[in-house]
Amino acid sequence: LEGIIAAHTRLSDVRGDIGQLIYCGYDINELAGQVSYEEVVYLLYHNHLPNAKELASLKAVLSGYRELPQGVIDMLTSLPKDCPPMHAIRTGVSALGCYDTTADDDNMDAQRRKALRLIAQIPVITAYFHRSRQGLPLVAPDATLGEAANFLWMIDGEKPSVEKESTIDMCYVLHADHGMNASTFSARVTIATLSDMYSAVTTAIGTLKGPLHGGANEGVIKMLKEIGSLDQVDAYVADCLAQKRKIMGIGHRVYKVLDPRAPHLKRMAQILSAKLGDPKWIQMSERIAEIMLTEKNLHANVDFYSATVYYSLGIPTDLFTPIFAIARTSGWTAHVLEQL
Repeated sequence: LEGIIAAHTRLSDVRGDIGQLIYCGYDINELAGQVSYEEVVYLLYHNHLPNAKELASLKAVLSGYRELPQGVIDMLTSLPKDCPPMHAIRTGVSALGCYDTTADDDNMDAQRRKALRLIAQIPVITAYFHRSRQGLPLVAPDATLGEAANFLWMIDGEKPSVEKESTIDMCYVLHADHGMNASTFSARVTIATLSDMYSAVTTAIGTLKGPLHGGANEGVIKMLKEIGSLDQVDAYVADCLAQKRKIMGIGHRVYKVLDPRAPHLKRMAQILSAKLGDPKWIQMSERIAEIMLTEKNLHANVDFYSATVYYSLGIPTDLFTPIFAIARTSGWTAHVLEQL
């Protein structure tokens, strides 16, 4: 799609030549660490940031939409325990459409309700499957918690620290939307046939799942584990370059300079590594990034540091891409509504 006009959007603008990401007129640097994920959801849906009353109303709506149909819960808990989470989430979202009598209602108010329900329910699908596969009891949503805190509560079974909640919340903000990326494009193609909201988001999840899209962040941790230690980095990277093997998390299809999301996550990774006492992951990451910038003039992207952040927080590697999906549901559904 390079150079091809596929759609006009007010939602986000990726200015790859200057390393800028804009949500509805706001530079990502004005939003990351400054506003909550729910405020970004409101921004994408309404084209302006909410006041206190509007934000409280949206939070109440989202927390009220978290409950899943029992049939979907039964299906999630009956899936094979070794099923990859992205398969479970894709299937769960598709199943939601079977239980919604308004699934094919094309009234725009109904479409918005379905969109907000998906933002609220995809984290619940993810958490329920994750608990079920470990043989642990399911943890019910807590209506007093925001989106990031509630997800952590549901996967861990304990209330997150303020630091853990704010870290995941900022990750959600950074991943909420990103122009005409592959999964957003596929969602818009699906809804452009006047299919339904669940089909469009199922399509998007299937696209995000690929290792050349959202799956890249899992590849970063696998690579770091394979390298093992800081003193092995130079030889590993040299071998990859000699054999023309891809270094996961380095370079970007659109950004020709720095990915503007990466510094926020790098800073968070440095803070977490210092606090949690295992600095080797961020040290290895920084060395890889340094070599690749020197040798190939390629910068680290958002996946490169988000992997270290999630890993430092104790989140299982195969939940990295689901977290990306949870956050990006806000952007996907906003694009679907705009396409309609």
